[in-house]
Amino acid sequence: MSAKTKIVVLHMKELIYTGIFALLGILFIVLLAMMFLPDKEENPAPSNQDTAAGSDSIYIPGIYTTELVLGNQSIDVEVIVDKDSITSIRMVNLNDAVTTMYPLLEPAFDSICSQVYELQTLEGITYPVESKYTSLVLLEAIQNSLNKAMGSSSNQ
Repeated sequence: MSAKTKIVVLHMKELIYTGIFALLGILFIVLLAMMFLPDKEENPAPSNQDTAAGSDSIYIPGIYTTELVLGNQSIDVEVIVDKDSITSIRMVNLNDAVTTMYPLLEPAFDSICSQVYELQTLEGITYPVESKYTSLVLLEAIQNSLNKAMGSSSNQ
């Protein structure tokens, strides 16, 4: 046997850099796997209880928005529903320019919202004559969001 001794010199700085890059590489691979691998129960099959309860539900619970363009400004009408009722309706991204240009927007919206909360439907909603067109635009936006909540539209 020949006894040739080999000496390996490792610099501490290189070891630390290699360890950090290896750790970051493993973390990157784990994150990619979490992002791109499908979930196990993404669309679980409905059980008998879910099917029975689903027949009584009116809406798919969630938050549904419809963009409403007024002039060159846009606002979002957000409707929050649970399985059988409308829990909240609000305007998102409403700025001062829109409220100044459309002064009847907020009072008409508040009036419609209070009626929808009480009736839980858009049928039978009344509005003053002076805000007829504003109210009709708002009702259409709310109806579009509710259509999404009922599942009749595939976009959310």
